[in-house]
Amino acid sequence: MVFDFDRTINRRGTHCFKWDSQPMNDDPELLPLFVADMDFQTAPCIQQALAKTVEHGVYGYTSVWDGYKDAVISWMKNRHGWDIEKEWILPFPGIVPAIKAAVRTFTKPGDEILIFKPVYYPFDASIRDNDRTIVEFALDEQDGFYSIDFEKLEDLLKKSDIKMVVFCNPHNPIGRVWTKEELKKLGDLCLKYNIMFFSDEIHMDFEYGDHKFVAMLDACPELKEQFISATAPSKSFNLAGLIVSNLIIPSECTYKQLKKEMDNSGIMAPNLFGLVAAEAAYKDGAEWLDALLAYIEGNFDFMKSWFEENMPEVKMRKPEGLYLAWADFRGLGLSDEELEDFMLHEAHLWLDEGYIFGNDGSGWERFNCACPRSIIETSLNRIKDAWQKRQEAQR
Repeated sequence: MVFDFDRTINRRGTHCFKWDSQPMNDDPELLPLFVADMDFQTAPCIQQALAKTVEHGVYGYTSVWDGYKDAVISWMKNRHGWDIEKEWILPFPGIVPAIKAAVRTFTKPGDEILIFKPVYYPFDASIRDNDRTIVEFALDEQDGFYSIDFEKLEDLLKKSDIKMVVFCNPHNPIGRVWTKEELKKLGDLCLKYNIMFFSDEIHMDFEYGDHKFVAMLDACPELKEQFISATAPSKSFNLAGLIVSNLIIPSECTYKQLKKEMDNSGIMAPNLFGLVAAEAAYKDGAEWLDALLAYIEGNFDFMKSWFEENMPEVKMRKPEGLYLAWADFRGLGLSDEELEDFMLHEAHLWLDEGYIFGNDGSGWERFNCACPRSIIETSLNRIKDAWQKRQEAQR
């Protein structure tokens, strides 16, 4: 089947956070490439499954069915070679709520929780809003490639009293797909210092070239008693509005503790439509996803080449995972405030500014590349034209 990812779909007027937020109303020229949802329609198999559910017309309370969990198990095995068991799967309404629930369950107010910067900014809020202490570890960066200095990390663990790690694999926004060796070292340190490990693996299906996602539990199975993986079809199949995710928890004790927090907080299982969509995605969505990955990789290649040819002072390393590009604008010599103002008011682009991911993101920009290539090209040309206009005005 052929899928048309070049098609531009008008999302304005659909109560869409990306296209209908106030800044879009303030500036009709603004193009949004910030929040991580796609501008593509989801897979036809999902649309068909949802249409069938809508046609039924009864949307009562829903129980998670065995076939749903079977679809999750099959996807993890066939797509990633990861063997999980039905009893490990805890459906949950979203990964950020799951992080917050895990923070409340496995730590106490004031406890230290480690995150690796730059990183997805709701990690900070999930810790801070629950009165825990954020401990930041800066990833090493060289020409856009990020790595973990494990000697420095162990020095930090020795000096601290860290109770939990919230990790991102693949890593948003930097685009790393962590290797099995890196994950094993990290897992061994958490075992050594008795640290709970929460692994946000929502972008697991996005992998390019030789970079293959490895589940943390596959890299370090010994970690299973203090481990939670958070997975979801929401990024892979553009289902963020349906609020569905699956926690993979191999420890019965850990599972029961988190389920108790879920019940005590009144957190329900995902809604009917989210579950139906996720099952359809995992049963029949592989062909569509393969085509999507090829298209997004083409967007990355286009963007990288464009910067090299048109604005070489901007550096971009091709991501190993995600559908988000991480570009280094430090060569323009602008402060964070100046760069943000330039993008919003001169280039008329709404991006995720690098500094919101932590101090180590200063001078960078995150682009959402899950959109038609024409939007990518228009956005890049806006940056070039605005920069040239600024340079001419300063002469």
